[in-house]
Amino acid sequence: MTIRLNDQVAIVTGAGGGLGRCHALALAARGAKVVVNDLGAEPAEAVAEEIRAAGGEAVSHACSVSDYDAVEAMVSKVMDQWGRVDILVNNAGILRDKTFAKMELDDFTTVLDVHLMGSVNCTKAVWEIMRNQQYGRIVMTTSSSGLFGNFGQSNYGAAKLALVGLMQTLSLEGHKYNIRVNSLAPTAATQMTEGLMPAEVLEKLKPETVSPGVVFLCSEDAPSRTILAAGAGSFETAHITLTKGVYIGDDEDAADQIAAHFAQISDRTGDQVPGMGSAQGQQEISNLIASQQKG
Repeated sequence: MTIRLNDQVAIVTGAGGGLGRCHALALAARGAKVVVNDLGAEPAEAVAEEIRAAGGEAVSHACSVSDYDAVEAMVSKVMDQWGRVDILVNNAGILRDKTFAKMELDDFTTVLDVHLMGSVNCTKAVWEIMRNQQYGRIVMTTSSSGLFGNFGQSNYGAAKLALVGLMQTLSLEGHKYNIRVNSLAPTAATQMTEGLMPAEVLEKLKPETVSPGVVFLCSEDAPSRTILAAGAGSFETAHITLTKGVYIGDDEDAADQIAAHFAQISDRTGDQVPGMGSAQGQQEISNLIASQQKG
């Protein structure tokens, strides 16, 4: 199967370099018309020109994704020019790495504003368009730092895991409109990761090895609610699971019983990937009923 995106319009944020540039080039190579967004006008236009030079269609638009009015203006311009938005890749991001003890709150909120609220802003600006046209593909950029933690990145990790929560709900709300929402967890050597890994490792982690994952997540046959991890040409999926658990009850010694049974409570044998948040309550009620039947 060859994925084609002919006549589809894609917005890629933070696409003036690094991963975003590679995503934009990869989508254009499959036939998409690409809006190259970046904070800087020159980098964005350079990537748009690169796409046009290769025979594709692209425009650049410089704005901060944390500015909703500016994002709305960008989307309005896209609609005036091409009349639709099929794909949104929320890639824009920044780093303000410090241990939590040394981090100023401004460094925390700034990272949340760009990663989380930037993605919210862009998604909100295209959501009704996608609902009305009964089609949309949205990619959030999460991270292993959010999924699994990383020293010195409490702000970044919090923002990145929040995007998974956003994905979970939007995929449910967008289902009947054929809007599929997924998350990409990339490992790539970019300006953001310089100095964090040895040079020989960074050479293997080229951004180009991640972008095929974006092409797949933006395709007509894309899944929804998937966390696709990608790096160095390897692809994996990550999952938030729920164990079967144990019924403890509400006696005075409940906390002590949790401690005594914690190995069983956290046993991952037969764990599930819940379809929605209500699955937790359903599991808990099932455990309650099962305990009463035993009694």
